[in-house]
Amino acid sequence: MKYVVLGASAAGISGARRLRELDASAEITLISTDEHIYSRCILHHYIEGIRDLNKLQFVPADFIEANRIHWLKGEAAVKVDTDRKIVTTSTGKEVTFDKLLIATGSHVFFPPIPGLKEANNAIGFHDLDECEAIMQRAKTANNVVIMGAGLVGIDAASGLLHLGKSITIVEMRDRMLSIQLDHKAASSYEKAFAQKGVKQLYSVGAKELILDENNAITAIKLNSDEVIPCDLLIVASGVRANVGFLEGSGIEVDRFGLVIDPLGQTSHPDVYGAGDVTGRNPIWPVAVKEGIVAASNMAGQTKEMTDFFASKSTMNFLNIPTMSLGLAQPENPEDYNIEIEEDDKGNYKKIVHKDGKIYGAILQGDLAYSGVLTQLIRNNIDVSKVKKPLFKIDYSDFFNMTENFEFTYKEH
Repeated sequence: MKYVVLGASAAGISGARRLRELDASAEITLISTDEHIYSRCILHHYIEGIRDLNKLQFVPADFIEANRIHWLKGEAAVKVDTDRKIVTTSTGKEVTFDKLLIATGSHVFFPPIPGLKEANNAIGFHDLDECEAIMQRAKTANNVVIMGAGLVGIDAASGLLHLGKSITIVEMRDRMLSIQLDHKAASSYEKAFAQKGVKQLYSVGAKELILDENNAITAIKLNSDEVIPCDLLIVASGVRANVGFLEGSGIEVDRFGLVIDPLGQTSHPDVYGAGDVTGRNPIWPVAVKEGIVAASNMAGQTKEMTDFFASKSTMNFLNIPTMSLGLAQPENPEDYNIEIEEDDKGNYKKIVHKDGKIYGAILQGDLAYSGVLTQLIRNNIDVSKVKKPLFKIDYSDFFNMTENFEFTYKEH
């Protein structure tokens, strides 16, 4: 069997590993623009100098050799011919496959702001090359502006704090980490970054970039008409799936990205997908699991991606640990039961539930409750039958240890 995997990040590497586990004799080819295997989640540690390239790796140094993978590194897939089952690379190579896993990830989206396309000091923060470019520019930059206050933008801000530069975050939404956190949890981070000197502008966006004769940004005009100085712009306002090379292949894509089913299968029976290339749930644990699921089905072992935790995010910026799970901030909160507990130590807990089912939660500060919460959701426990406050539940109340050390639920 000839397997080809496109992409060497979380989904692609997890998929390749799984394929080797299930098919010892298979021929596995990995094609990637990346020349190193590294975690994008901790690139801010690279900027900070906390980790070098070796410490960014999430697999053993001999992973490629140990798994007998033929790696075409530094090459992009530019075409997929599903009739002939051939992938064409940017160097003109044609690689045949029996089964294909598309895990090409995403790229930074540069919004249509006047001057952005021409600017030579506007950089994304999504891969190692961009990270290196930011580090080089940051040496001489005095006013760094980060466009976007999502996870990537806050990663960038965290990585640059040690440089002592003027840092400004510009965000269209009304708070930091708006997808993951509610106003209460977000405010903890906003205050912490403010104490570090980070200026934050919310509910505002860039209207125009002011460039000098060398096409370098010198200032940004906001849609509030305020003008802020800038000599390094980090674009973290969103990503787009890398699916352009699939044009003409017949493989279905939509406005988000590659379309896959719970098995990871695309519209072509021998082509699978996983990770950010789908444009959905762009977080590391989901990409890993999708890679495993897709590879399992490619190798004939049925496995489905049906996991509530696709929307789980954990973070720890400025020593404030936080977990966001599921629908933590519903659009119509009046339709749900929302329970909140907080104390004067900065610990905050919130659970969103309805008809006995937990739909989402936020934990910040003390995350000890996350274990019980995870089990409640994973085991579909009807919390309407709980006779005590949700935040007071512990394993002794609802989980009993079996002889093989598994937790089981028993109603009282």
